[in-house]
Amino acid sequence: MGSRIFAADVGAPEGPVTLPDGSMYVTEMSHDTLNVTKLTPTGSRQVVKKTGGRPNGLAIDGEGLIWVAEAGLRALVCIDPDGREVKRLEGDDKHGRFYFPNDLAFGPDGLLYMTDSGMALADFLDGENIVEGFMDLAWDGRVYAINPKSTKIERLVDSRIRFTNGIAFDADDALYANASFTGEVYRYDVFGSKTAVREVFGNVLQEDDQKGFKGPDGMKFGVDGRLYCTVYGQQNVTVLDGDGRVADRMMLDGPCPTNLAFSRDGKKILVTEVAKGQVEILEAPCAGQALHYPITR
Repeated sequence: MGSRIFAADVGAPEGPVTLPDGSMYVTEMSHDTLNVTKLTPTGSRQVVKKTGGRPNGLAIDGEGLIWVAEAGLRALVCIDPDGREVKRLEGDDKHGRFYFPNDLAFGPDGLLYMTDSGMALADFLDGENIVEGFMDLAWDGRVYAINPKSTKIERLVDSRIRFTNGIAFDADDALYANASFTGEVYRYDVFGSKTAVREVFGNVLQEDDQKGFKGPDGMKFGVDGRLYCTVYGQQNVTVLDGDGRVADRMMLDGPCPTNLAFSRDGKKILVTEVAKGQVEILEAPCAGQALHYPITR
């Protein structure tokens, strides 16, 4: 069974977060939008906040605050459901300024884990076009652990990744992040040792005749223990089993999916797709692994 459409005419959507009433938050990354937006199953659309940068990944905490990885502003921004800014972090003296905040996941320790793709937008975009030879630039993709209460960086988990993108925790509290340029998904034991070691868990790329860039983007775990990863430019959600092997490829209508979220009722996977500007619905083979919703104030 193919996908269905949850919402159309969305401006380059990313960062899907599903809510108990069936609605969802997304970011809109197109130049005409640059919003955090709430979408409902009945088709209504409410702009929560126009950030003005380029909002990317989202996460919500136990108080309903919305955390935004703002790539254009090079900042982690926290807003309330009415769009008022509550907190902001742009980096620190030890680690420098953020480059490209991309995606977010709260951990079981209450910290907010964030991928930073490793280069500021202005350094690899010429207008709206990616510069020639962009994959050979000096990317310093990172994974941060951030204290949401103090809004301070607690730990640099990893660095020197070639375009860090999606991030997720599994049921055993291992952390996963992916690299869009290589197709690799990395696993980290962030709680079992002082220094988290990068381990290659799997690779989501497939051999095909599709032209242009493709690579892993947002991802989430199901309660079946499998990792569901959107692959930009590959027109599918690639599913990796517990050993990192490709178990399935769930085909989509649009070619450029950016992220996904399981519905709260466990029956659907909602996928943001930027080429057609839509949110697609896939029938879920299982419920999503429960996310962490810490109190952050």
